[in-house]
Amino acid sequence: MSFLKQIFTWWHKQTLGTFIYTLFAGKFVGMDEFGNKYYSSSKGKRWVIYKNYVESSKIPAEWHSWIHFLKSNKPSSEIKKFTWQKKHKENLTGTSEAYKPEGSLINNSKKNLKKYETWK
Repeated sequence: MSFLKQIFTWWHKQTLGTFIYTLFAGKFVGMDEFGNKYYSSSKGKRWVIYKNYVESSKIPAEWHSWIHFLKSNKPSSEIKKFTWQKKHKENLTGTSEAYKPEGSLINNSKKNLKKYETWK
C-alpha cells in the first residue's frame, strides 16, 4: 500500500521521480530528530525525504539553513541547545492544537472587552 501511495500521491514521502533521482544521484547526508532524510547530489542540489507526509514546517532550524544553502556544512548531531530553547514543532494551524489567543473567535473563552464612551 505504501508503494502505491508513493506512485500516485505527491504528499506521501516522495514522488516516484524523486525516488529514482535519489537512487541514482543522491548521496545521503543525514537524518534529523523526526526521521526526515537529507540528500545532496554531485551537482549541488539538496533535498529532503520526509518520514511520513510532506510538510515543510517539519524541518528543524539547523537543517533548514543547510537545505537553503545558508550553511555549507551539515549540522552536527551534537547541537548544543540552551535551556530556554523549546523543542521544534511543526506548524499546527488547522489542528486542534493550534494557537488560539484570548479573544479569538475560535477560542472558547471570550475576552472581556471594555465598553468605550462616545465623545460629547
